[in-house]
Amino acid sequence: MTYKAVIGLETHVQLNTNSKMFSSSSAKYQNSEPNTLVDPTTMGLPGALPVVNIKAVESAIKIGIALDCSIVESTKFDRKQYFYPDLMKGYQISQFDEPICINGFIMLEKKNNKKIRINRVHMEEDVAKLTHINSNGNSYSILDINRSGTPLMEIVTEPDLGSSDEVIEYIESLQKIIRYIKVGSANMEEGSFRCDANISVKEEREEKLGTKVEIKNMNRISAVAEAVDYEIKRQIHDIENNIKIIQETRGWSEERKKTIPQRTKEESNDYRYFPEPDIPPLTIKSSWIDQIRNKLPVLPQKRKENYIKNYQLNDYDASLLTNDINFSDFFDKTINFLPKKIQNNETIKYLANLMNGEFNRLLNNNSSMEFNKIKFTEKDLAELIMIYKSSCKYKSYKINNKILKNVFEQMWHTGENPEKIIKDNNLSIVTDTDELESTIYNIIESNPKAVEDFLSGKEQSKKFLLGQVMKATKGQADPSVSNSLINKILDKKK
Repeated sequence: MTYKAVIGLETHVQLNTNSKMFSSSSAKYQNSEPNTLVDPTTMGLPGALPVVNIKAVESAIKIGIALDCSIVESTKFDRKQYFYPDLMKGYQISQFDEPICINGFIMLEKKNNKKIRINRVHMEEDVAKLTHINSNGNSYSILDINRSGTPLMEIVTEPDLGSSDEVIEYIESLQKIIRYIKVGSANMEEGSFRCDANISVKEEREEKLGTKVEIKNMNRISAVAEAVDYEIKRQIHDIENNIKIIQETRGWSEERKKTIPQRTKEESNDYRYFPEPDIPPLTIKSSWIDQIRNKLPVLPQKRKENYIKNYQLNDYDASLLTNDINFSDFFDKTINFLPKKIQNNETIKYLANLMNGEFNRLLNNNSSMEFNKIKFTEKDLAELIMIYKSSCKYKSYKINNKILKNVFEQMWHTGENPEKIIKDNNLSIVTDTDELESTIYNIIESNPKAVEDFLSGKEQSKKFLLGQVMKATKGQADPSVSNSLINKILDKKK
């Protein structure tokens, strides 16, 4: 029998606002002393009133626009009632029946542009951090309130995903979008991007969905994939063995590599939602939405399409260039610094290869480096490309690909201008025939076997000699000039 998995995702995106969702305390809780970023509202003290963080609302609108959602004209907050020690007020301020964004989508390119519908994006506040400790036979819990009240956006899909591969692509696409619009870091490892999966299994031809199980506690993309795969297999096993699947919340155990029961799944009525009485409904003006839309950057999928269409880059190169907005912006700005006469596809393809190759290598070797700490500018890189193309004022210099990579690496480490590096280190290609002829003559005289091979008709020997010339000149000899001189000297030996 063939089974089909039906998966929906609920993703919590922590925003990078300066203050919390409903109070003025700092939202920058990472690396802060526990319980220092608190205030009456954060702590849920009687009489404390929430005030909406307008920046968080703006971020929600940005997310909605980026996901092709409809932004509602009016939205409200609700109280979500549940009791757990990390929930300071005994309820969470969230959104129930009037979320700020509805009906969006993300396209999965690797799955033939499969459309994953976004049901809603809603605003809420995060909870405090509860840590359970077992030590010397004693169990206790400690509470850090710093995270409480941090702005969250919950992005909920329709049950359109069908495998762990699709789940991974969806998560990575969503992370990229969040980082492009700069509303959050979207790092799962630091807890600023948390994903819960709702999974059910049914016979492939069956219309009715199976019993839904929610999986929590996944802090890596690979863990999400492992949990999804495990849960699909578990449910198929239970179906085939007539074991009833219970609608419940299960946690992912990293150590045991399996999902484990936590609690029976709540329905919305269990939370006893009602409108938040201390926050009036918000009116979202279309003019405000337009202002936000006009300031958003071109998103990764559209950039990739533009690179392929405008510069004839292949899918692989365009994908690498658009993985990070800072990397993509650096590429675009470098192109803008190039003179129009060399802004052709050949030059831009070379720039793309350089960035995806040497640039990425050095960036990965310095993984802790922030992009804005790179020592050279887009203009410097454009000048290096211009020298390589022997254009504009740089006709007095000529470099090859090997020298360019050498100069580029020195630019990376020193931040010096490429022209200065070439001049100070005498890195320009050697084209002086007198200087080269002396070097080549000595190389030919030192390699009688290669001369003998040439005289017996083996043309490959000239390539060997050229290689020796390049080695002796540290790659700075002009290959065409060197070839002519090698031919000239060898011809005299015939």
